[in-house]
Amino acid sequence: MKELAISAMLCRTSDRTAGGARGAEHLANTIAERAGVTARMVGSPGAPRTSDFSDDVRDSRGCILEAGGQVEDALAGGRFPVITASDCSICMTTLPTVVRLVPGVRILWIDAHGDFNTPDTTPSGFLGGMCLAAACGRWDGGLPAGVDPDQVLMVGARDVDPGEHAELDLAGVRRIERPSDVADAVDGAPVYVHLDLDVLDPDIFPAQFAVPGGLSDTGLRRLLDEVAMAAESIVGVEITAFEAPEDLGEREALGEIAADVITPLLPAGST
Repeated sequence: MKELAISAMLCRTSDRTAGGARGAEHLANTIAERAGVTARMVGSPGAPRTSDFSDDVRDSRGCILEAGGQVEDALAGGRFPVITASDCSICMTTLPTVVRLVPGVRILWIDAHGDFNTPDTTPSGFLGGMCLAAACGRWDGGLPAGVDPDQVLMVGARDVDPGEHAELDLAGVRRIERPSDVADAVDGAPVYVHLDLDVLDPDIFPAQFAVPGGLSDTGLRRLLDEVAMAAESIVGVEITAFEAPEDLGEREALGEIAADVITPLLPAGST
């Protein structure tokens, strides 16, 4: 059984609320407690604010680089990385790291959003909505890219901007419309999972950028179970966008839902 290497990225990436870092910490600790290990807390939360992507790329560079470093340390040490973070901006270094270290890996991008805008298409300037495109080298975020869009399997994206849609088509990212088709698309390859919890329906799991019509927690767990069976191996997982409420009881209930959902991805015997 592979040892879990659980890291919560508390340092600010492109956080616009305080709930994201709070959720990253809580979820990491919940998973770690179930596995009987200790989660590593990386950095401390910065002040949440609405910033342009150029400011966040500059100010959060160290935190984003450290996320990739956590993945590299885990994989190089033969451990299974579990990374939690407030938003998806960490993928600018985590995904290129996985691609570099795991030959033939496929990136399963499970998210209500494509996060494939560029400086020319973004309507909001939000770094978290541009990060996958940066990891795929579609714009220069000043960080190592290296993900071939052909390696990305996108499922659950139901809120995609028009310009972003065109970028996805141009890049050749495969968008899977039916979750039941994901296992076939994996096709026996090693898989790294990026899971943004806003893929869940907001009636089940509240989100900062809520999009109606998402998956149920049971449906998502079934999807991940099928992926785990179809893949050569699951090499790691990153979980973002747990917008944790201040109320501890509500936070704990949501944390249990999120931890339950990812259980199929974790090495046997780790929970």
